[in-house]
Amino acid sequence: MNDEGDLLQEDTRDESNETEASRMSKLRRTRKKVTKHVFSTEVGEMDISNSKDNTRDGTQIPTTPHLSSRMKHIKQEMAKNHLQFVRFEATDLHGVSRSKSIPAHFFQEKVIHGVCMPRGYLELIPNPKDDEVDHIRATCFNSDIVLMPELSTFRVLPWAERTARVICDTFTVTGEPLLTSPRYIAKRQLSQLQEAGFSLLSAFIYDFCIFAVPEIINSKTISFPASTLLNNHDQPFIQELVDGLYHTGANVESFSSSTRPGQMEICFLPEFGISAADNAFTLRTGVKEVARKYNYIASFFIETGFCNSGILSHSLWDVGGKKNMFCSNSGVEELTITGKKWLAGLLKHSAALSCLMAPAVSCRKRYSKESKDLKESVPTTWGYNDNSCAFNIKCHGEKGSRIENKLGSATANPYLVLAATVAAGLDGLQSSDGVLAGPNDSTDFCQAKSAEIPLKLEDALVALEEDQCLRQALGETFIRYFVAMKKYELENEETDAERNKFLEYFI
Repeated sequence: MNDEGDLLQEDTRDESNETEASRMSKLRRTRKKVTKHVFSTEVGEMDISNSKDNTRDGTQIPTTPHLSSRMKHIKQEMAKNHLQFVRFEATDLHGVSRSKSIPAHFFQEKVIHGVCMPRGYLELIPNPKDDEVDHIRATCFNSDIVLMPELSTFRVLPWAERTARVICDTFTVTGEPLLTSPRYIAKRQLSQLQEAGFSLLSAFIYDFCIFAVPEIINSKTISFPASTLLNNHDQPFIQELVDGLYHTGANVESFSSSTRPGQMEICFLPEFGISAADNAFTLRTGVKEVARKYNYIASFFIETGFCNSGILSHSLWDVGGKKNMFCSNSGVEELTITGKKWLAGLLKHSAALSCLMAPAVSCRKRYSKESKDLKESVPTTWGYNDNSCAFNIKCHGEKGSRIENKLGSATANPYLVLAATVAAGLDGLQSSDGVLAGPNDSTDFCQAKSAEIPLKLEDALVALEEDQCLRQALGETFIRYFVAMKKYELENEETDAERNKFLEYFI
């Protein structure tokens, strides 16, 4: 019986190794490419990025029977809730919602033809230089772009009276995807991931602060934390927020008070595909709107000017979402070979990743742990069940092993965080730079150069520009534009941090 059991275990391991070897071979044959998509082909690539609904048709010209069924359901929702307006929302480069609201009776027409918006609303440099930005043909910075709704994201907004929202993808007036669109870039990376034989299960964990309305005390603007109790989390406010998020399709797994007065943490339930970033995008607007109802101000900054954290917890699964590719069957607290290669990619590209995940000067202060030592960079750390590390590997819980990417601040664009993480992880799977040190030291990596995170945003921008993998994955147009935008912001940096905090834009 023992011999038969041993043979069975060996057969199972062999089968698992063959499957993983086959998947890795397929991955190496998959070459990253940036292709041009028009309306008719966009849906074919992007629908696969969400396993919950593989028939998502938001970027397709809506003529299919499936769309008719979805529109019928939406019309019923609109009538049931007596809706007056629908917001067509898209993310700008900072991850802030930019929207146009239309009267509800025009909704079906706008689904077909889209809603036009000035391109400058989403691309935030007033006058970009021609040599900095590669403008898409037949368009320019001062032109319109078209918001095309992804109907699966249609939700009635609990915090806005008789109003619904739908998240949109952005196109030029000639029908091409806007190459600087963070959501488009994230969908494209998820598509690359599926072509390689994987899917991503992920969730964001956000800290944010709730302040009372600012008061003038001795000629200084001061805002006190809205709640100093650590046990009830300001129940009416947080309960309305969590319930509202649930009704918009964003499921909150837990919420709690954090380390500072008025600081709260929200953990979303992990979901496959683009939904994780959509949920984070919804929170960034929803928390502000609910806070206003209570005469609070919601901010992703804290009173010292530092940013709150925005963690991406994620794991790699097979395409069907049945098997966690980070989990070993041994029950040992250890990543699989696939997981270690993925982690090696994150470590390799951590300098460039930090530029996208901590995209402001104040965000990068948290990397130095408030140390007063004058350093240009800090080591990129990783470990098992160690919350102090930049990449924290957790092997406990019902979903199995996962990696927390803790480079991010809560001010980062969630779509860019998702896209860059996937791009770096995929490169780790394809590359031989990060390999196991040896059978007796299987949790360490041999790397040609230890990874470092720049503390200055200027240095992080250089790292991003020099990272050929991320340039190719995210697109030359986006990288040039993002770098130009950040250089413009550095040149025109607002010195009054308090004013920035209460303007509430960068939340």
